[in-house]
Amino acid sequence: MCCVSGVHVDACVSFNVSRNCAVAKDSLGWSGTSPSLYSKQPFNKFLLPLKALVTSTSQDFPIASLIGEEKVGVLLLNLGGPETLEDVQPFLFNLFADPDIIRLPRLFRFLQKPLAQFISVARAPKSKEGYASIGGGSPLRQITDAQAEELRKSLWEKQVPAKVYVGMRYWHPFTEEAIEQIKRDGITKLVVLPLYPQFSISTSGSSLRLLESIFREDEYLVNMQHTVIPSWYQREGYIKAMTNLIEKELEKFDRPEQAVIFFSAHGVPLAYVEEAGDPYKAEMEECVDLIMEELEKRKIINAYTLAYQSRVGPVEWLKPYTDETIIELGKKGVKRLLAVPISFVSEHIETLEEIDVEYKELALKSGIEKWGRVPALGCEPTFISDLADAVIESLPYVGAMAVSNLEARQSLVPLGSVEELLAVYDSKRRELPSPVTVWEWGWTRSAETWNGRAAMLAVLVLLVLEVTTGQGFLHQWGIFPSFH
Repeated sequence: MCCVSGVHVDACVSFNVSRNCAVAKDSLGWSGTSPSLYSKQPFNKFLLPLKALVTSTSQDFPIASLIGEEKVGVLLLNLGGPETLEDVQPFLFNLFADPDIIRLPRLFRFLQKPLAQFISVARAPKSKEGYASIGGGSPLRQITDAQAEELRKSLWEKQVPAKVYVGMRYWHPFTEEAIEQIKRDGITKLVVLPLYPQFSISTSGSSLRLLESIFREDEYLVNMQHTVIPSWYQREGYIKAMTNLIEKELEKFDRPEQAVIFFSAHGVPLAYVEEAGDPYKAEMEECVDLIMEELEKRKIINAYTLAYQSRVGPVEWLKPYTDETIIELGKKGVKRLLAVPISFVSEHIETLEEIDVEYKELALKSGIEKWGRVPALGCEPTFISDLADAVIESLPYVGAMAVSNLEARQSLVPLGSVEELLAVYDSKRRELPSPVTVWEWGWTRSAETWNGRAAMLAVLVLLVLEVTTGQGFLHQWGIFPSFH
C-alpha cells in the first residue's frame, strides 16, 4: 500500500497488462459502504491519473498483414437465459450445477447435480413469475445474436473478414456448441471476448474456466492460436456510448440537473474481492469515474452514486446494496433518480424485472417522484464499433504471449490466454465461499445462517438416503432422476 497526495491506493490483482487499482477516496470516494452521494464538482481533485482512457488504435494496424491466409473468429461469451417458461427449470439446473455457484465439500461433490435438480425445481415457480412478467422468457439470446451480427458487419467494414460466434454459459447456444461450429469453420485465429465490461471471477472467470476445460480436451483447440480480452470498461468508445445514453435520458427529466445518477451493478461476494483479489470492484469504480469524467466534459455535473444488486444467500456481498441505497436516498430527500445498469450490455431479467419493476416500485414508495432508467447498450453503434476496434487491436497478440511483450503496449486492452488469466487467481479460488452458500463450518452471529445450515444438512441427509436406497418421495415425484 502506498499513499499519494493523502489518498491511499491499494494495488489489486492484474491480468497481464491490466493495472487496475482501487482508489479509496475520502468523503467523496468509494471507501465506505454507506450509500453516499458524490458530486461531480470536485472530481479532478480526488481522481488519481492511474490510467488514461483507452482510445482506439485499430487504424494504426496493418490489417492485411495481420490476417494473411488465417481464418479469424470472435467468440462472444455471455451468461445465457431461458427463452421460454419451460426453459426456466433446466436453465436453473445448469446454473446451480456449476461448482462456482454452489460449492459443496469434497465429501459431497457427488451430490452436485442431484442438489442442483432439487434447488432448480424448488426455485422454478418463483423464477417463472419473473420471466412471465417480461414476456415469457429472457431476450438475452436474441440481443446477443444481434450484437454478434452487428460486430461482424463492423469488422468487415474495417477490412477484417471475421466470423462471430456466441457461447452462453448456462443455456443455448452453449459454449460447447459454439466451439464445435468454430472447428467446423476451420478458424485458425480466435479472439475470446466476454460481454462483461468488467472482469469478475463469477462471470468472465466462470466462462473462461469452462473454455479452458474444453481447450485441454481437444487437440485442434490446443493448437489454435487465441487470445482473451478479459475486460474493456476503460475503452473510450464504451465510455462515450454509456455517456450518450445517460445524457439522453437526463433530458427527459423536468429538472435534469437535480436528477441523481444511480449506477447499479451486479453484486459479487465480498470475499471474491478481499480474499482473491477479484478486480471487479476496482474496475467498476474506475468505470463509473471515467463515465462521470466524460459527463463533466459535457458540462453535466449531477450527483451520483454506485450500488450493487442481485445478492443471494447469507454471505456478505459488495456494498452498498441497491435496495438499501434507494431507501436511503428517499430519506435524504432525493426526488429524481436515473438508474444506470452499469454492468449489463443487454436487457434481461435483472434490468427488465429487477430494476424496472422491483426497484422502481421501491423508489416510488421511498419518496422518489421522478424515475428514469438508461437502457442497456445493446447494438448502440459507437459501442459496437469500439468492440470491433478492440478485436482488431488484439490480433497482433493472438497466440503464445509473454507478459513482458504485452507490458510494452500500455494503450492496448488487457490481453492474455485462457490459461494465463485463470492462473492469476486459481490458487485461491478454491478457498472462496460460493455465491450460494450450501455448507460452511465456523461460528457466526447470524441465526439465519445457522438455520439455513441446519436445513441444508437435512436436505443433504435426505439426498444421501435417496442416492443410497434409490427410493423416496423425490424419486416418486420425478424430482430426483434415476441413475441406471
